[in-house]
Amino acid sequence: MMKKILFLAVVAFLLNPAGTVCRAQAEANGPETELAAVSIVIKGATVSVYNAEGSKLEIFSLTGAKVGIVNIDSNAKTINLSLKKGCYILKVNNVVRKVSIN
Repeated sequence: MMKKILFLAVVAFLLNPAGTVCRAQAEANGPETELAAVSIVIKGATVSVYNAEGSKLEIFSLTGAKVGIVNIDSNAKTINLSLKKGCYILKVNNVVRKVSIN
């Protein structure tokens, strides 16, 4: 008898619409895009800097001497490096790349 009452209570609970209603939670409204990371792409003596508008590209020799600075005035800036042959370090914000000019 106790099993029958327990069974009926469980069935009643499951059939009760208030006990089984599931609702999807609305997605919070907010920015859908994240800030894109700064990237430096090197092809020969041409350097493209993306997502760094308002920053500076710093160019260093391997000895650490600063060779040049270029202001980045757009989100996709292409720069033709007119440097002597050799290896250089390029830095934009916290992104650093090594480049070899042939």
